[in-house]
Amino acid sequence: MQEATFTVSLCDYPELPEDKRLQAEARYARVLAKQLGGEEQVSEALSLVQGLEDTPPEEITEDAKQMFQRWMKAARAAGEAALQGIGGTESCFFDVRRA
Repeated sequence: MQEATFTVSLCDYPELPEDKRLQAEARYARVLAKQLGGEEQVSEALSLVQGLEDTPPEEITEDAKQMFQRWMKAARAAGEAALQGIGGTESCFFDVRRA
């Protein structure tokens, strides 16, 4: 079995039972990978998005802007799918990190 290239953690939702949290994290990871074309693409996109944090706006390429837009769309879809049926709180969020 292939080792995951990224991890997902549901944060700031302490009242959610552990099994529901694990299911939500798995759904988020699955949808994010599907939206971006696979686990390796999630890892690549995450690296790019994190790199943009310290990049001056005038140095951001069109390709990087397009990837950022794809990331945001995928993250929204993943978040909606992950919290479907369990709701959420205004402060909860998913933290995605490279493994």
